[in-house]
Amino acid sequence: MAEGIQVTASDFDDKVLNSSVPVLVDFWASWCGPCRAIAPYIEELASEYKSKASVYKVDVDKDQELATKYGIMSIPALIVFKDGKVFDRVVGAKPKAEIAALIDRAV
Repeated sequence: MAEGIQVTASDFDDKVLNSSVPVLVDFWASWCGPCRAIAPYIEELASEYKSKASVYKVDVDKDQELATKYGIMSIPALIVFKDGKVFDRVVGAKPKAEIAALIDRAV
């Protein structure tokens, strides 16, 4: 996994809620097949959107409090935050174009 796109409870507020640009957060787990399937898309989007949005991943096994706070029941769960609030969300493995469109709506 690309270094620097992991976010935890300790830096979530700073990196996600206080961001000046929209943020896509991928709630995932290492044992989740669909999560692993979309991982390359998430990493590509992190690079492609570097100037206009941020992309982070939250490991739900390590950060259960964040998963609970945002009502994560199934993974992968992708949530777009804008201005410190949940802007949009989608659950399940999606094509890269659909994930990109999720970000585009917030940009």
